[in-house]
Amino acid sequence: VQLQASGGGLVQAGDSRRLSCSASGRGFINYTVAWFRQAPGKEREFVSAVKYGIGTTYYSDFVKGRFTISRDNDKKMVYLQMNSLQPEDTAVYFCAAASFLHDDYYSAARWYNLWGHGTQVTVSS
Repeated sequence: VQLQASGGGLVQAGDSRRLSCSASGRGFINYTVAWFRQAPGKEREFVSAVKYGIGTTYYSDFVKGRFTISRDNDKKMVYLQMNSLQPEDTAVYFCAAASFLHDDYYSAARWYNLWGHGTQVTVSS
């Protein structure tokens, strides 16, 4: 499976944006897919994940209620709908995937072995 993230851009505070992560290859349904982000000078941090199979979703506290992750296994796509964007959401957003990832590990970047190139999201105040 290979990943490609898209949908970033420049938005104003309060705006919405949808990021897309497209996958190629076989077995996509078996992969937990997550979004991480990295702001300048900061470490990469977990944003959200959607589990393989049944699609259980997970969110970091700072996006809960604002962001929604979803997946379309037929299209091999994962989306991150971001609402009420704030300047602190400015970062490069990466999608990542890992097959049959245990529930305890979904927020740790080191467990994801597949990464797409990031897409820049800039939120102006």
